[in-house]
Amino acid sequence: MSKRQGDVWRALGLMSGTSLDGIDVALIETDGERVLGRGFAATYPYSEAFREKLRDGLSEATALRDRAARPGRLHLLEQYLTELHAEAVGHYLADHQITPDSIDLVGFHGQTVLHRPEARLTVQLGDGALLARRVGRPVVYDLRAADVAAGGQGAPLAPAYHRALAAEISARPLVVLNLGGVANVTWIGRDGTLLAFDTGPASAMIDDWVKAKLGKAFDADGELAAAGTVHEDIVAGWLAHSYFAGAPPKSLDRNAFDLGPVAALSPEDGAATLTAFSAAAVAAGVVHFPDKPALWIAVGGGRRNPTLMRMIETRVGAPIRPAEAFNIDGDSVEAEAWAFLAVRARLGLPITFPGTTGVSRALSGGIVAES
Repeated sequence: MSKRQGDVWRALGLMSGTSLDGIDVALIETDGERVLGRGFAATYPYSEAFREKLRDGLSEATALRDRAARPGRLHLLEQYLTELHAEAVGHYLADHQITPDSIDLVGFHGQTVLHRPEARLTVQLGDGALLARRVGRPVVYDLRAADVAAGGQGAPLAPAYHRALAAEISARPLVVLNLGGVANVTWIGRDGTLLAFDTGPASAMIDDWVKAKLGKAFDADGELAAAGTVHEDIVAGWLAHSYFAGAPPKSLDRNAFDLGPVAALSPEDGAATLTAFSAAAVAAGVVHFPDKPALWIAVGGGRRNPTLMRMIETRVGAPIRPAEAFNIDGDSVEAEAWAFLAVRARLGLPITFPGTTGVSRALSGGIVAES
């Protein structure tokens, strides 16, 4: 590829997050430093049957010790997941009348099924070489591995994009709060300094609870939680976990906490308690900020849960504005970030930093699969 640093790249980003809801596809134009254009974004939902397969994959992956191994059903699951991503790209390009040749690069997150940075182990299902063949464009994938191998947390990776995206917003310090399956924050200082870490669960445990109790994918509009009573003793018990006392950078596996403490509660009380835990975990992270934020911006699916948002605002004692208030699509930020990171990785620019993952020095990463 003839493009070099300083050139404008047109990149697609593909994200399948810990909420297991589907594939987000987004298009940006960037030189690897600035966001020069943002195109259409779309989500291609997983079927409930495939979500079940992913949940089974999460269970099987707990036994992994080799990040390249795909025992049992994991191999077939990876192939199917990759084919679904190729279909999503095809639909996206057709829906928006974009020619494949106009895309310079694809950033492919894959599906995280295991994340244990303390063991220098992170596993994302996704066959980058297969995807490159299917879509006919170069693919950058496995973007977390180099950081984890170097002793970093491997997450969160979006902070570099958050800083570029917020370049035109004057308020500082600024916090971008991403409410996906797991919640993470990016604190951006007055001089552009980054501090980022996972605060704790966001939607994942709530989704798992609602699925187990009511057979639904999520707590729509937070109505179930709003109807319940928070059991603060259970929230306090979870917050006593050593993770919350640890200094950032730090990251969390989706299944770091289980539903045992709320098992005997009603569906409503369980949802309320889990939602309060997610909010309290965000609030617990505030003590690690070097300076009080002048602005909070929420992205990710959890910002659409008014009960969760209200609980977070109450516990942090500050208003949190949705991304849309700044002309940012809060559903597409993660996918856009993967497009941005893919370009940076292709150029050899850093994608993780001491303040975001705890790696000892700024580090690039990823594997490039040519089409």
